[in-house]
Amino acid sequence: MTSQSPLIRLDDWPAGDFAEAEGLVEGIHSSILLYRQGDTVRGYLNTCPHAGRRLDWSPGQFLATKDGLLVCAAHGASFRMDDGECVAGPCRGEALLSVAVEVRDGGVYLAP
Repeated sequence: MTSQSPLIRLDDWPAGDFAEAEGLVEGIHSSILLYRQGDTVRGYLNTCPHAGRRLDWSPGQFLATKDGLLVCAAHGASFRMDDGECVAGPCRGEALLSVAVEVRDGGVYLAP
């Protein structure tokens, strides 16, 4: 079953940027990190695998390197957005937990 309303509308969110949304992931109300690259969107739980803390420094505000890596605000771990792998910092080699999302009708939805 797909969600009835979008997590975010593409019109409200520039390409190459991060966003945060709330949704039910495996029955648990969760913060979801979204990354948009053109019309492609990747979703991950907004949780660092190092210490289980949120990745954003303020709700919906994320840090990124000039090379486009996501940086955990708590401990500085750096993650690739194509696969969520930590490439630097205390959880190197681990990865963000992926959340299946789909783009349709101009919105981003949780995938079935």
